[in-house]
Amino acid sequence: MVNESIRLKEMLVITDTGEKLGLLSRNKALEEAYNRGLDLVVVSPDSNPAVAKMMDYSRFRFEQQKKLKEMKKKQKVVVVQEIQLSPTIEKHDFETKARKAQTIIEKGNKVKITLRLKGRMIMHQELAKEVMEKFVQALDECSTLESEIKLDGKLLFATIAPKKQTKE
Repeated sequence: MVNESIRLKEMLVITDTGEKLGLLSRNKALEEAYNRGLDLVVVSPDSNPAVAKMMDYSRFRFEQQKKLKEMKKKQKVVVVQEIQLSPTIEKHDFETKARKAQTIIEKGNKVKITLRLKGRMIMHQELAKEVMEKFVQALDECSTLESEIKLDGKLLFATIAPKKQTKE
């Protein structure tokens, strides 16, 4: 609530320097703010009495938007990329997929490992689980297992994330 949009009858008014003017009526507070060339902004509407502060509102909004931009800039978006395996994967294919997963992890992204059991392969879940465990162990030096290996219908999944960097 700013200036004319304030609906409160009385409020505790604070100047831009932090000096308390005390409990003033809405009209008197607005008049005082306009005399100083500032806006009256309600900073705490829920307190009793509500607290209003005199400030340059456009500058305040600009600084708030600037802070939000800085926070967004520092924010890192983590991407989850998927690698699909098979229970009957050959050694060379396994190594190629492990290298691909390692490059993804080195970029700072997560890897979702999926293994689809087709047809009668569902009868040999232990072989599929071994392939998944072997894949996770191959990437053990650069990653950590974030979610355990789970079976969901005919799919086995696991998620691995980059290891946390310790600052020394």
